[in-house]
Amino acid sequence: MEDSYLQQLEGRVIKALSGFFTVETEQGAIISQIPGRLKKEWLETDIVALGDWVTISLTEENTGIIEAVAERHSALSRSRVQADRRRLSSDREQVLVANPDQVVFVFAIKKPRPSLRKLDRFLVVAESNDLPALIVVNKIDLAVPDKARDMFQVYSDIGYRVIYTSANEGVGVDELRQELQGKISVLAGSSGVGKSSLLNAVEPGLGLKVRVVSAATEKGLHTTRHAEMFPLEGGGYVADTPGIRGLALYDVEPSELDAYFREIGPLVAQCRFSNCTHQHEPGCAVRTALADGRLSPARYDSYLRLREEHELLDEALY
Repeated sequence: MEDSYLQQLEGRVIKALSGFFTVETEQGAIISQIPGRLKKEWLETDIVALGDWVTISLTEENTGIIEAVAERHSALSRSRVQADRRRLSSDREQVLVANPDQVVFVFAIKKPRPSLRKLDRFLVVAESNDLPALIVVNKIDLAVPDKARDMFQVYSDIGYRVIYTSANEGVGVDELRQELQGKISVLAGSSGVGKSSLLNAVEPGLGLKVRVVSAATEKGLHTTRHAEMFPLEGGGYVADTPGIRGLALYDVEPSELDAYFREIGPLVAQCRFSNCTHQHEPGCAVRTALADGRLSPARYDSYLRLREEHELLDEALY
């Protein structure tokens, strides 16, 4: 069997489709598979994911066998929800993209109306994965001047980079292009936010490629996982994966959530009780910040809702 291997190559996984991985190497793209010996290994995470650096053995049929996976320096992951219902005890990590440099969350100011609670959940996922997050507010040509900035100002105030764009008018496109160059960027955005149009404005044809992948995934009713990375002319990649549409937090305890809210985390040490839930305890620095206007009521409400969700999951263990 070993005689059928011609040579070993290193490369990056740029496409994942139903157990087949397209690996970009110095000799071109090689469609590769995971050998049975690796599949039999029990892991709490994906063995190979989009963005992984791998070593493959090239076969006489010019296909590849993945022999080794390099250690990941970062990952965007979520909890792989079980078929019946989610339980923290059976949570398994699903790596959506390995080795990304940043996550780009795209929201429209109108059509569809932005869900800031969804954005807050996305930001917690980015923080828990220790990934920089870039917020893109698109379709600002549909809004009253300054409305978009007023709505998203809270995120700028707590240190997130926010870019305001209009794919139709070209506003903010150069700024976004500069932020994408030379980086592995993961895109997250609901249907209708103008992600494809925005990417086409950044680089002609890029949005169309992403749209084709998304359409194929939707047609397959999520039975086929089609994740792909697209190279940028100026350097870097844009990664698109169907799993981005819904992000369930992986390996996050209810008591840890406050650390993933940038403006809440630094206040925790000032609370009177070390196990403060920031809901009713006396001497709570978080509720004090809420009362004097230093903490956004909407962001605080997002924290409470996420904590309640995870407390219910935690209680289901017992």
